[in-house]
This record gives sequence, C-alpha cells and structure tokens, in this order.
Amino acid sequence: MFRNHQYKIVVLAFACTIYSACKVPDFAQRAENKSVPTSFNSSVDTASAGLIQWRNFFTDPNLVNLIDTALKNNQELNITLQEIEIAKNEIRAKKGELLPAIGYGVGLGIEKVGRYTSAGAGDASTEITPGRGVPEVLPDYSFGLKANWEADIWHKLRNAKKAAVTRYLSTVEGRNFVITNLIAEIANSYYELLAQDNQLDIVKKNIALQSNALELMKIQKQAARTTELAVRKFEAEVLSSKSLEFDIQQNITETENKINFLLGRFPQAIPRDKNAFINLVPPTVQAGIPAQLLANRPDIKQAEYDLAASKLDVKVAKAQFYPSLGISASLGYQAFNPAYLLRTPASLIYSLAGDLAGPLINRNAIKAEYLTANAKQLQAVYNYERSILNGYIEVANQLSNISNLQKSYDLKVKQVAALTQSIDISNDLFKSARADYFEVLMTQRDALQSKLELIETKKQQLNAVVNIYHALGGGWN
Repeated sequence: MFRNHQYKIVVLAFACTIYSACKVPDFAQRAENKSVPTSFNSSVDTASAGLIQWRNFFTDPNLVNLIDTALKNNQELNITLQEIEIAKNEIRAKKGELLPAIGYGVGLGIEKVGRYTSAGAGDASTEITPGRGVPEVLPDYSFGLKANWEADIWHKLRNAKKAAVTRYLSTVEGRNFVITNLIAEIANSYYELLAQDNQLDIVKKNIALQSNALELMKIQKQAARTTELAVRKFEAEVLSSKSLEFDIQQNITETENKINFLLGRFPQAIPRDKNAFINLVPPTVQAGIPAQLLANRPDIKQAEYDLAASKLDVKVAKAQFYPSLGISASLGYQAFNPAYLLRTPASLIYSLAGDLAGPLINRNAIKAEYLTANAKQLQAVYNYERSILNGYIEVANQLSNISNLQKSYDLKVKQVAALTQSIDISNDLFKSARADYFEVLMTQRDALQSKLELIETKKQQLNAVVNIYHALGGGWN
C-alpha cells in the first residue's frame, strides 16, 4: 500500500512537471501580426522599389573605386565576416550533438586488492595456470570503444540546431547591414568632400574680390572720398575670409582621412572631380510601398531572424523540464596480462545501458533558464517592432527632405544670382558716391554666404538621396 502511494506521488509530480513546461506564452505571435501603413504619405513616386545594385546607383567612377576598396579592406566589415564564420561553427557543433559521441580509450595500470575482500578472495580462488592463482599485484590492460547518445525525444537538440542556423542567417543580414551603412557613409563623405572643394574655390575667389575692393578703398581714401574706417573694415573682411579658407582646408583634410579610415588605409589623397559637383543631378529613387521594407532592409530581416531564433530557444528551454533518454555502450578487451588481452571471448568486455532522467524537486536553474529565454524572446519582439518603425520613419523623413531640399535649392539659386549682380551694382554706386562702403561690404558678405549655402544645399540633396537609398535597404546586394 505504501509503495502504491509512493508511485502515485511520483506520477503526479511528473505530470505537474510536464504541465508547467507546456505553458509557453507566444510573445512572437504579436510580432508576426505586425503591420505597416500602406503608404509613406509622400508625393514621391512609390510605384516600385526593387533593390538596385550600388554599382548601378552610383555612377561616379571615383566613388565606385572607393567603395570597391572599402568592401575589401574595411576592418568593421571583416570583423562581421568572422562573426559569420563563428555562426557556421556553432551550426557544426549543434549538428554534432545530434549524433552519437564515439570515442576510444587505452588503459594501463596496476591494482593490489585486500586478501580479505570479496575481490581478493575471488582472485585467490582463481587459477590461471595449473597450481597458480591470480598474482597479488594485478596489472590491468584494456582498450576499446565507448559511445554515448541522447535520444532527441522532445526535439531539444534539433531546435537548438535550428536556432544556430537562424542565427547564422541573422549574421549574414548583419553583414549586409554593415555593407549598406559603409556604402552610404562613403558616398556621403565623398559628396561632403566635393562640397568642401567647391566652397574653398568660392572663398578663394571671394578673397580676390575683397582684395580688389580693399585696394579700391585705399585709393578712395587717398582721394579723400572715404575714411580709414572703411579701409580697416574691408581689411578685416579679407582676413576673415582667409581664416575661413584655412578652416575649410582643415575640414577637407579630416574628410579625406575619414574616407581613408573607412577604406582601411593610411591617409592619402582622394581622387575626385570637384568641377562636376555643382552639375550633379540626384538620381531618382522610388520608395515603393512600406511593406517592401520587410523584404529589403537587412536590419529588419536580421531582427526577424533573431526573433525566430528566440522562439526556438524557448522551446529548447521548455524541453529541459522533460526527462531525457540517454544510451551508452562500450566494446573492448581487458586483461591482467598482455598475452591474454586479445583472447575472445574470455577478455572481451561490452556494455549497453539506457537511462531516463529528469528534474523532479529542485528545478530552479531550469526555471531561471526558461524565464530568461522568454524574456529574451520578448526583447526580440520589441527589437523587431522597433526596426520596422525606425525603417518607416527614416524613409518618410528622407522623402520629405528630398522634396523640401529641391524647393530650397531652387530659391537659393535665384538668391545667389541676385546677390552676384548686387556686387557689381554696389561697386558702381560706390564709385559714383551713391552708396557707402558699408553697403558694398554687406553685399559682398551676403553673396559669399549665399554661395556657400548653395553648395551646402546641393550636398544635402545628394546626401538625402543616398540616405533614402540606404533607408530602403539598398547598397548591400
């Protein structure tokens, strides 16, 4: 009766273990049902958004060569490639756990057992040769094979292997994301470098113009038509422009070194055609529909793979609550004398055993691992949702930016034309004493500022196109 009662307790405890392990909150279902808006609410063409190869998108041969070099030498990209190799090795390890572990062993030793023990008494009564028993000091020679295998009843090992495969795919998307970021950063830095070259040319031309105006002021002063104040004001303006020239040269140096760093090489000149910058026409980018972000953006696909892997991790952690079936076997030879070692069947040894074991009372470690897996799954859900939201907002912002920058650029072109004409007009009025030196000075200053702003707006236009291309997931294929 007592034994039956014990048996019922064990069965009940086992059933409770199985039941508690089966309660798995499927957080990932929330992410799978995640939807995005049907459009970006933009006037930009959204007819289609197939992935475009970066070689077809960027047509500047100098920029293409820079990107090619970076894809070979960039250290961050090479680090990411090694992460892919690590993920591959993890798959191999998980595959190995599904197979029986077979090993070999060779043993050599000596043993002295007590005469008044069961082993000693048995040895004393055993005759190996007529009139001789087992030696008192007994050597031991052995060799053979051993095997262990865990039957994957609950798919614990198979799910662990699937999780490793999914994480490998995640690292591949991580590499694609690094490539996308790298190409975008090089392109933006390259356009920034071209813009700085053009700004430097404008400043140099303006210095020449201001120097001529300064000489005019000196002549006017000698003719008593202006004062020393006007001369000093124009001289200060020339010095300010020369200081700006050195600031831009420093910016050029830093931008070149930034590109060289991305290319994985020491500082050197960056080949470029600065004269073509102002005539560059930003290529047209079709945004497509927001749902295409799920297929095109590497970071979203990476988050999706991470989410899938976290779901498998929960299943693996849940399987820890269940009993595991292990099978072990061995086959070999053992004898106290090498001469008898290969005698069959006298020296042949073998074994075959199976065991079923599972947690019953203290399961805190398994519970902690299970709860941790669920928490990581929920993290993966939030990360997936955040990736989708971030991708949508990035595209929406850049589409709006492209539209507004084009309008701003058109207005600044007219502003530069008007102020450039104003310089000649102000000089003529000053010569005829119909305008004072302050008006000439301010006109030149405004013209310089407007030209620099026009170059900056042009650069922002090109950067916006690169950013929308990046936001849509292009650049890696």
